Amino acid sequence: MSRIDTTFAALKQKNQPALIPFLTAGDPDLATTAELVRTLAENGADLIELGVPFSDPMADGPTIQAASERALAAGASLEKVLQLVTELRQDCQVPLVLMGYYNPIFRYGVERFAKAAAAAGVDGLLLVDLPPEQTDEIAPAMQANGLAMITLLAPTTPPERMRRLAAAAQGYLYYVSMTGVTGTAAISPDAIRNAVEDLKGMTEVPVGVGFGITTVEDAKAVGEFADGVVVGSALVKIIAEYGQSEELLPRVGQFIAALKQGLVELAGDAR
Repeated sequence: MSRIDTTFAALKQKNQPALIPFLTAGDPDLATTAELVRTLAENGADLIELGVPFSDPMADGPTIQAASERALAAGASLEKVLQLVTELRQDCQVPLVLMGYYNPIFRYGVERFAKAAAAAGVDGLLLVDLPPEQTDEIAPAMQANGLAMITLLAPTTPPERMRRLAAAAQGYLYYVSMTGVTGTAAISPDAIRNAVEDLKGMTEVPVGVGFGITTVEDAKAVGEFADGVVVGSALVKIIAEYGQSEELLPRVGQFIAALKQGLVELAGDAR
């Protein structure tokens, strides 16, 4: 089993949803990102999505767009992100999923990327701008190297297409809780509960929910029916606020620990 599969299986035994924080690699710099990832893992993150900075992040709102700009200005690149993962794997075994856009991978070379990502210790890839119908360009290389292609689904996804994509899913499914970009609206758990529960009936892989989850209360509400809770913009805002100050890691640790505690409290409840 992969690290992703093993993690979700262990959490299922505890009746806990996974805590999946997102941060942009290289914001404020790559050395700090390494410490942030370790802090996330130490404080309860079950999986971590590492954003690969890109100059035109069309699915991301202002908060994560600004993070990408800071990371690129600090010299981050796809190759350096892979080097970062290699470094992290010396002492961190939390599943790591790269999240980003196809252009940097296309320029890097699909086959070269898949081999390098696997060697570095990447567990999966989520491409925001590559429709599933076009993943034949990259999926074979990913599969050959044991990397999961994570699929995005949205409230606007037609039912038949959703069933088809869910049946072929790997790792976990990422259900986008709302239309629009990240970090610009509050989530409405009641509005998506039925959709997520229907989706869980279409697939054997876990279903995570992201976009709009900013507080412990949000996380607990979504964790009642989702297998995973993705928190991005709220974390990136903390990183932006504290930058490279001594307060950064403690603040991030406190935030993640509070989210994790909230999800742990769901254990034993009927979800």
